[in-house]
Amino acid sequence: MRLVVVSHKPCWRSHGSPSGYATDGGFPFQMRALSELFDETVLVVPCIGPSDRRGEIPLVGHNLSIAQLTMPWGTGIWRKIGFPLWLLRSSTSMVHEILRADAVHTPVPGDIGTIGIFLAVVFRKRLFVRHCGNWLVQRTYMERILKWIMERLAGGRNVMLATGGAPDPPSPRNPHIHWIFSTTLSHEELSSCGYPRSPKPSGEIRLIMVGRQEWNKGTSILIESLPILFNRFPKTVLDVVGDGTALPTFRKLAGDLGILDKVVFHGRVTHDTVMQLLRRADIFCFPTAASEGFPKAVLEALACGLPVITTNVSVLPQLVGQGCGLLLDDRTSEAIARAVCLISEDPTRYHDMSACALATAKSYSLERWRDVIGDHLHTAWGPLKSHA
Repeated sequence: MRLVVVSHKPCWRSHGSPSGYATDGGFPFQMRALSELFDETVLVVPCIGPSDRRGEIPLVGHNLSIAQLTMPWGTGIWRKIGFPLWLLRSSTSMVHEILRADAVHTPVPGDIGTIGIFLAVVFRKRLFVRHCGNWLVQRTYMERILKWIMERLAGGRNVMLATGGAPDPPSPRNPHIHWIFSTTLSHEELSSCGYPRSPKPSGEIRLIMVGRQEWNKGTSILIESLPILFNRFPKTVLDVVGDGTALPTFRKLAGDLGILDKVVFHGRVTHDTVMQLLRRADIFCFPTAASEGFPKAVLEALACGLPVITTNVSVLPQLVGQGCGLLLDDRTSEAIARAVCLISEDPTRYHDMSACALATAKSYSLERWRDVIGDHLHTAWGPLKSHA
């Protein structure tokens, strides 16, 4: 079976990649895993010219190739204004690849993926849509339309998965939509990147927060918890990893509190650097107020054996509530400080949480992600490979 993946994910030419193309984030890991299910996989993605970017990840996989589109113009409102003209120029390439496909996969939200859904329906192709955003919260009119489309189409040969997790199915309107978790770590990586930990005997604590730095993620109250923690653990240090619109405000907050020397703002870093920072940390803090999809950073922290302090939001109770850390009753700096002390002052509790974190993370390997998706697709479509 020939799978065509239509995505808005920007890619670029790379001399160091066997396929000639590379990108960043979790996309290349997941496309490599997905390609193992099919005879051939073609990625229809917007590409730019040769680029030697820091932390790029080659696009490779089983019989995987790239059909490049031009990059849509601009960002934000300018991209929306220019998108119809871009589509006129790119539609021939997209239609050509979809006509040759046995099945079409579209990761959404995204304008190009949404066009892929439309073309797959028009040409009566098997369709697999994976909603990678926040299924529970639609922030724009187009996101609400996309959710409505998925609920209308799911079933039969149309496989619809929503990234996240909860005891209840994603949609009360259509039981054919199912949850899927998200990961970029293989079983081998999950087995090797962490070990059961114990708190440092010196009383030094290194906290870490990884994610998009916006107000609703809770970085500000995490920073405000540090002066409280210094009364018990004066050597406490916080790593803040990730970029975002609120990052300058968080830097100013640390300066106003007189603790800039205790907070390290790393900005956006490579995946390898994230894993290195997690391995040297002691506790992962994620006091989010946002409705999360499936935060990969929390899973990566668990894989490194870190106890996690987070909130009772979306899939987080599922990931953490079985003994891998603590769920905050109150989303305050005082509550965070109390949770850090509860974990750090009891070596047995800390070690047990660390062991539980490792065991939980192993349930979310890239191989299992691939196989769960493969089971859904096989049920709807039959064999995915010619020799199967």
